[in-house]
Amino acid sequence: MRIIFAVSAFFLLACNQPGNTVQLQKQVDSLKLQLANSYKPGLGELMAGIQVHHAKLWFAGQNENWKLANFELNEIKEAVETIQKSYPERDESKMLLHLFSPVLDSMDHAIQQTNSSVFKNTYVLLTNTCNNCHHVAGFAFNVVTIPSSPPFSNQDFKAK
Repeated sequence: MRIIFAVSAFFLLACNQPGNTVQLQKQVDSLKLQLANSYKPGLGELMAGIQVHHAKLWFAGQNENWKLANFELNEIKEAVETIQKSYPERDESKMLLHLFSPVLDSMDHAIQQTNSSVFKNTYVLLTNTCNNCHHVAGFAFNVVTIPSSPPFSNQDFKAK
């Protein structure tokens, strides 16, 4: 404990040196500028990613590839988290957690059960939740459906 106190005191004293404060502020300003100019995916790009994972989730479930279904569901969850962190001021972002947490939990449960019937019903609920969110957010023209063909021809959705 004494060592932690001594190290902390050293850094506090070092930071209080006149030249150090100016140098530290320059570093902070430089980092802020780099952060402001770094790449940030657009909300549409993140939603397009969710759309791909939504489709792949369907084909994984249809083929009872539960490991792949679980992976795709986690990709959707990750994208939702990224939207909330990247766009906390957007209405869409504010709605996501409230609307999607219950249905994502239900989908997780369906996958863990490895039950095709429960999966299909929950997938329909997930798809309807996407459309309800689009409607509330003013994007009702963007209608999500259950996919009829895989989004990629170079992926095998069958369980190995």
